[in-house]
Amino acid sequence: MVVIKSEGKFNDNSYLVDGNLMGTKENLAIYVIENGGMRLLIDTSSPLQSRKIVKKMKELGIFPVHKILLTHSHWDHIQGVEKLKKLMKETDVEVLASEKAIDNLKDPKIINDVLENEMFNVQAKPVVDVTPLKEGDVIDLNGLKLEVLNFFGHTMDSIALYDEKNKNIFVGDAIGAVLDNNPIEPPFMPPDFNEQELLKTYQKLRDMKDKLNSICLGHFGVLTENDFNKILEEIEEFYYKTRDSIIKWYNENPSLESLTSKYFETFMPSIPNPEMQMEFFKLTMDWLIKSLKLSGFIK
Repeated sequence: MVVIKSEGKFNDNSYLVDGNLMGTKENLAIYVIENGGMRLLIDTSSPLQSRKIVKKMKELGIFPVHKILLTHSHWDHIQGVEKLKKLMKETDVEVLASEKAIDNLKDPKIINDVLENEMFNVQAKPVVDVTPLKEGDVIDLNGLKLEVLNFFGHTMDSIALYDEKNKNIFVGDAIGAVLDNNPIEPPFMPPDFNEQELLKTYQKLRDMKDKLNSICLGHFGVLTENDFNKILEEIEEFYYKTRDSIIKWYNENPSLESLTSKYFETFMPSIPNPEMQMEFFKLTMDWLIKSLKLSGFIK
């Protein structure tokens, strides 16, 4: 399997742009789909990265966009909406998201409160005037048909976008994060992670494997070479291993430092710059613990 990480065009209609989340390269991927002069942006990163994103889109000849699709309502995917719209003020940009995301987008207080911790203050601002989408809806970019699929589990408002022509699917964070062909971060995140729905999503994607040449992840890059069944089986097994390990470690020692250290030793032993990554991953570990508590796995 090959993972495409470089910015630019990777099929007849799709482009990868680095969202540089929190100033970190190859952390959050956003995508632009273009057909016949009409363009759709998938996810936004943060407002601080909006000018860099616009600059890259201009370099690639895919600016402005006419639609912004949000794969789910987590802060790192929605915060840049208003800033990007201001930078494209001469274009009437339509924002789209799952019908189940509308309330979270209008009032992100629940998500902000759950994700806030002593290291990081999440304050996603409301996103309004959003077109609601449901499973089976089709977005038409001048004849390029993009089908909306519910990919619940990571959140209960996660959606994927299937491009039949290019045999490609954009899944956001629905199946977790991958680094160099290996899963590194499980998808259980607060406030509304649902294990049963996650397992349905994994199976749904496996059932589509003969229709796909590539899978586009939110964190990070494009999985190619049609070996999706292998990576999906690995990700499902990885989900169970990380869930059970974190529960065990938490019951032994609940400190974030201890949990993060054990996680790196077990699941990310070869990651570059581990000291820097571990500090950042404490944020993620805090959220993983909160999700397991909200889901009843940790008392």
